Order: sequence, then structure tokens, then C-alpha cells
Amino acid sequence: MIWNWQRSEWPNFSWNPDLLRKAEEQFLLGGGVFVGTFNHLAVDDKDQLTVETLSIEAMTTSEIEGEILDRASVQSSIRRELGLGTDHRGVKAAEQGIAEMTVDLYRSFDEPLSNDVLFNWQRMLMNGRRDLKNIGGYRSDKGPMQIVSGAIHNPTVHFEAPPSTDVPFEMTRFIDWFNRTAPDGPLPLPALTRAGIAHFYFECIHPFEDGNGRIGRAIAEKALAQNLGHPPITALAMTILANRKAYYDALVRNNTETEATDWLRWFAATAIEAQRRTTALIEFLLDKTRLLDHLRGQLNVRQEKALLRVLREGPQGFKGGLSAGNYVTITGTSAATATRDLAEMVALGALVRNGERRHTRYRANISLRSVAPVMIDEQGHLVETKTAREAAT
Repeated sequence: MIWNWQRSEWPNFSWNPDLLRKAEEQFLLGGGVFVGTFNHLAVDDKDQLTVETLSIEAMTTSEIEGEILDRASVQSSIRRELGLGTDHRGVKAAEQGIAEMTVDLYRSFDEPLSNDVLFNWQRMLMNGRRDLKNIGGYRSDKGPMQIVSGAIHNPTVHFEAPPSTDVPFEMTRFIDWFNRTAPDGPLPLPALTRAGIAHFYFECIHPFEDGNGRIGRAIAEKALAQNLGHPPITALAMTILANRKAYYDALVRNNTETEATDWLRWFAATAIEAQRRTTALIEFLLDKTRLLDHLRGQLNVRQEKALLRVLREGPQGFKGGLSAGNYVTITGTSAATATRDLAEMVALGALVRNGERRHTRYRANISLRSVAPVMIDEQGHLVETKTAREAAT
């Protein structure tokens, strides 16, 4: 097997810019809408959106690697790193590490990439680890760095990265390329193209003993943020997690060639979908603020607790809808009281009721905003369909 980094043209990736032109235009347009909407949020809502989005990204980029983190601990850590109010709970090393890296990316997105930045990110991610030889430095093992699956006695090798002796040189070239292709660099690239190539290029070098996936996605977020001129709060990792198999398949399909159009089509569609998810969250927060302002002083303690719990589920709503049984569980009240409370909340315009009898469900009186999967077809058009991901793979 010949890997892309073994080819004579490496690392000069090629692609068809015509197939990405509409996607690039749409992403910049969506970025303008996002920034405009974000700027209309109240300060508290901006803080909530930032904490929510950063914690979702921290958790989902870890989950892509099979690591499940505690949501409350991640949020508490991010709030502490941002200097916001927190409950001062004890936090495990993994939650603290990813929170530190996520906030560092958020704060320093417009700064150039460097070895020191990458080493610091890896140190943060590997917080508390004792099983690695190199933490805060590139890998040095003489054996091959392989991505494998299957049985130990008969593994399938999906990719083999350059030997560790080549990594310092490869990373010098990569960092130079990343900074030169920035919006203010001598060779600027469009947002989606630059972010997609940056992520793929980094993953092909695979420079660290561990943490390459999370750091590679952070690099993509940094590139997108630099091109938009706004800190990264795009739900990229969350969208990749929702399509994890397609993500790995796209990486594997393209790791023997330097022609990257196929990968970039997949990445660009995913980034646009992620951007739309974030915009939907902002619009939801605006609607939530209006709803709570309208209801101020009209709900009892139980009703307010239940409504806030429903709203915490975000723009796609409470999974399966809120039932009377859910209400009892959330508030600790009786079934009879739950029935009366829910009826009052419908009358006040806090909730909308659907169904009858035991099928009755309630949702917050806010428009639900689901985001359709996106793909880029062979003519470069954006296509929205429930089966877009399957059609693209």
C-alpha cells in the first residue's frame, strides 16, 4: 500500500475549487447571519450560548474517540476557565483537560499556529495520563504509527503515518502552510478548503502519541474561525459525531492520494450543517428569552423547574415530548398536581399540547428547529435531505 505521504507530490494537495465554490459562498453567508444574530443576544445569553457550544464540542470531540465525559463537570470547567460563575465542583482530569484546550482555542483562535500551541493542547488533553512516553511533544517511538481495526491476530491497517523521525520536519511544513494560507497570509485559501485540508493534512502526519483526532478537529475549528473573524462556537464535532462512520470512511477513502476533492466535499457539507446547527441554537435562545420574559411571575416553582428542564434540551426539543410522568419525575409532585400544572402552563402559553390521554405530550411554546443533513453533489450544489449522508457515502 502506498500512502499519500509517500507520493512524490506530497504535501501538495489538489482539488477542484469549482465543486466547492457554492459551498464556500454559503458558508461565508451563513457566517454573516450567525455573527449578526449572535450580536443581538443579551450578555447572559451570549455567555450561555458560548458555554453550551464549547461544552458540547468538548464532549462530542471526546466521544468521537470513544471517551464519554460528564456534562456538568465539563460545563463547570469551561465556566471556570472563562471566568464565569461556577458551582466549584470537583472535576476529573479528562474533563478539566478538554475544557482547558477548548477555551484556549476559543480565546486564541486568531493567533498563528505553532509547535508550542500544539504541545500545550496535547498536554491539556493528556492531563493525568501516566501511560504515554511523550506528553507535550511529538511521538518518538521507532515502530510504525498505524490506525488499525479488527482482531489483534489479524488486524486491518487503515493507515500508516510517517515514521517518527520525519515528524518534526513534516510538522514544520504543516505549520508554515497553515499560517501562510490564513486570511492575512501570503497564500490565503477559502474557509472550508483551508479547514478541510488542515484537518486532513494533520491527521495524515499523526504527530502525537495520542490526541491527534481531537487536536486535528481543533485545528479545523481554528481555521474556520480565522476565516470568519469570530471565535469558534460552531458545532463541528457534534455534527461529525452524528456522522462518525461517514467521517472515518471519508478519511480512509482519501489517505492514499493527494487529490482531496472527495474529502473536501464531505468536510464542507459537514461544516455547513454544523454552522446551521449553531445558528438554530442562537435563534432558539432568542425565542427562549422572549418566552421566559412573557411568563415572568406567572409560573409556580414546579412549573418553572419543569419548563427550564425542557428548554435545556435545546432547539430540537425534549426527546419524545414532555409527559405527565416526566413532569412528576422532574418536580417530585403528585400525578394530580402534575395534570393541573400542565393544564395551566398550556393556558399561559408556556407549553403546547399534542395527543390525547396516555399519548398526551407537551413541548415548549417555541418553534422547533431541526437541521437537515447536507451533501454536495457532483455539480457542487448543496443538497438537503434526510438521507444525504447515506447518499454521499
